[in-house]
Amino acid sequence: MGTTTIKAGIVGGAGYTGGETVRLLLRHPNVELVFVQSRSQQGKLVASVHQDLTGETELKFSDRFDTSVDVIFLCLSHGESKTFVDQNKFPETTRIIDLGNDFRLGATAGGRSFVYGLPEFQRDAIRKARNIANPGCFATTIQLGLLPLAKAGKLKTFHTTGTT
Repeated sequence: MGTTTIKAGIVGGAGYTGGETVRLLLRHPNVELVFVQSRSQQGKLVASVHQDLTGETELKFSDRFDTSVDVIFLCLSHGESKTFVDQNKFPETTRIIDLGNDFRLGATAGGRSFVYGLPEFQRDAIRKARNIANPGCFATTIQLGLLPLAKAGKLKTFHTTGTT
């Protein structure tokens, strides 16, 4: 049985999150990284900004994105992903993974709803989801520490009375 190659694109690839996403996707055996979009770095080699990728790719930042990819990773600044999804139409089959915070608390855009993407908490929903809101580093750390305690019934609820 052959493996399927997933065509991926990154929107907002010049920042730290974009660079790490580029690195991970370039090294994934079943992914073809089709484009890395950046408004501020268009035309430059990706490795000129993300120097840890020197020798690994000849990709250049594009000012455009391709809607025919299988998955789009949004590595935009906080507040920009929702606007981007509202202003750009993608086929329903395109998966969108937001690495910012725009969709973590249930926001929708462009007729799309997002599933909160912590696998330890929502594994089955993530598998079925077309749109995923990636949790942030602090939330992930806290949840990974507390979920086993919650599952074991070891968390207690504290109430404050408002008195000192």
